[in-house]
Amino acid sequence: MLIKKKKARSHTEDRYLALVLATTAGVLNAMAFGAFGFFPSHMTGNASQISTEVSGADWQGLLYLATLILAFIVGSMTARFVVIGGLKKKLRTIFCLILMVEGVILTLASVFETLLFSSKNNGEILMLLGFLMGVHNSTSTQLSNGRVRSTHVTGTLTDAGIALGSFISAIISHAPYAERRLHQKLLHTHLTTIFSFLTGCIAGYLLFNAYGFNAMIVLGMTLFVIALYFTVVTMRSAARVTG
Repeated sequence: MLIKKKKARSHTEDRYLALVLATTAGVLNAMAFGAFGFFPSHMTGNASQISTEVSGADWQGLLYLATLILAFIVGSMTARFVVIGGLKKKLRTIFCLILMVEGVILTLASVFETLLFSSKNNGEILMLLGFLMGVHNSTSTQLSNGRVRSTHVTGTLTDAGIALGSFISAIISHAPYAERRLHQKLLHTHLTTIFSFLTGCIAGYLLFNAYGFNAMIVLGMTLFVIALYFTVVTMRSAARVTG
């Protein structure tokens, strides 16, 4: 599910991808809210709030929100650059490597907050989390060819509505079974993404309330281990084929 393959990706692979990346995104998003009072992946809300800051002439708040949005964009752009470079070198595990680095950075940031927490650092840490969420979402979007957006629930709800409309229309028009099945699979993928993100948000908020930044450390390590596992599996598979 984390490997770029020559064949077309199946919806089953995308659903597993959604279960892992959308759940971890939801967990991190809720933990960040519990720690800092902001959702680092909620770019729609942050962009909307800018209008409030403008009307209230709160230029410091406006700059903060604009920087948070920029951090998310830079994270997405960075992931894209890395993927382009990796695919040019035919590095099939490039997506795993991105997630491994993300897990390391998240773990180190969480350790820092555990040992040296200070409200003075909240802005910088939140910007870093916004950057990581951009990386996270960009990675899942590129790997699934746009079918799994791990942090973008608004877009996924829209996609789910479109898929549901297409599925119902196919039934009414007595479209071939293959067409109906295609829309059904796509709907299941989007619903899995939404359910995984919401479940992750609930779990993340509860875990942070119970264990604080220690829970975020475990999340970073979990992300690293998952990516490492698929990297090792892919390398072993390639070695067997070569042998």
